[in-house]
Amino acid sequence: MKHIYSKTLQLVLFTFLCGSALAMEIGQPAPDFELPGRATAVKLSDYKGKTVYLDFWASWCGPCKQSFPWMNDMQSRYGAKGLRVVGINLDQKSEDARDFLKENAASFDVAFDQGGKTPKSFAIKGMPTSVLIGPDGKVISMHSGFKPEQKAELEQQIRQALHLKD
Repeated sequence: MKHIYSKTLQLVLFTFLCGSALAMEIGQPAPDFELPGRATAVKLSDYKGKTVYLDFWASWCGPCKQSFPWMNDMQSRYGAKGLRVVGINLDQKSEDARDFLKENAASFDVAFDQGGKTPKSFAIKGMPTSVLIGPDGKVISMHSGFKPEQKAELEQQIRQALHLKD
């Protein structure tokens, strides 16, 4: 019985975290944050003038694992054109995040939010969730989840934010 209760609780929490409702308003300024990073602090306001693809992830999230190679590719292809991919890890245990990063390399900036304050300020409801932020610091778009068939659409949003022609 205890096992069933535990699995039910996990399912309820997962459903809550993976819901698709997003409450952040497009066109509004993205909330600034400062979080510990792998080497130095990561502060959103330091990216002013850049297009930021902000991704909220956790080690236990399957789609998060699928998104890392794509985000590495986006950083590599568009970094010189003004894109900065920033991943915010939401694991409560830092060793879980570090183990994930050993298996899933990140060639982009990574910040750690063990307390979970940043997803609250962005009204994040599911994992992963990405927020595309323009050079002016305003939210351009938000996307919950990650599926391979969505890569082209997400890349197109990045290209449009960077004012790149097809």
